[in-house]
Amino acid sequence: MNIADLKVKIFADGADSEAMKAEYAKGIVKGFTTNPTLMKKHGVKDYVSFAAEMVKAIPDLSLSFEVFADDFETMEKEAEVLAGLGKNVMVKIPITNSTGESSIPLVRRLSQKGLNLNVTAVFTIRQVMEAVDAFAEGTHNYVSVFAGRIANAGIDPEPIMAAAAQICHEKPGVELLWASPRETLNIVQADRCGCDIITVTNDLLAKLGDFGKNLEQFCLETVQMFARDAKALGYSILR
Repeated sequence: MNIADLKVKIFADGADSEAMKAEYAKGIVKGFTTNPTLMKKHGVKDYVSFAAEMVKAIPDLSLSFEVFADDFETMEKEAEVLAGLGKNVMVKIPITNSTGESSIPLVRRLSQKGLNLNVTAVFTIRQVMEAVDAFAEGTHNYVSVFAGRIANAGIDPEPIMAAAAQICHEKPGVELLWASPRETLNIVQADRCGCDIITVTNDLLAKLGDFGKNLEQFCLETVQMFARDAKALGYSILR
């Protein structure tokens, strides 16, 4: 199987501006996502400047930028600032705030204003249904379901993602995004479930070269790696 044979679109997930530009230049990914945790990891100091730089560097692919506030009034103001940076910006709104209060009323207001949204941190089918219902006709939106974290809970995410895909596709302009993947197999699973997009970290993007590799060859390369590392260590088991 070849990556090019899959219908699901691969988005890069990160907040390293140089890495984002590099992935854009390669022409493999079809969009980019980020979040506050990734920005903290990569030491982003000025969010708006970072976002504006990325819109300038990547003007023709989808860019998802998340609000930082935890209260809905401030979220709404932040969303409008982010949306104003470029037509390719998708504003990420978490499905709830940190106290568990639903963001759906805010999603509905922003969507009615014509903002294109990425409702994120979604885990349940009920949340998918609520998000899709809140989107205004004629807007372009993503629903980001955290399939990787669902799997971490010991729950098979595929049936959930398949059901979510059906719900999302009932309304024009809504795309389902498989978020928080853990391995490249998740790309195949996302495609199989009917997901439109999967976000992939730079670490996983680096492993795409193994995709579709002959397993006999993969076996040999793995043993050769062990041999190189054993030689480099200089250990001796026999005395």
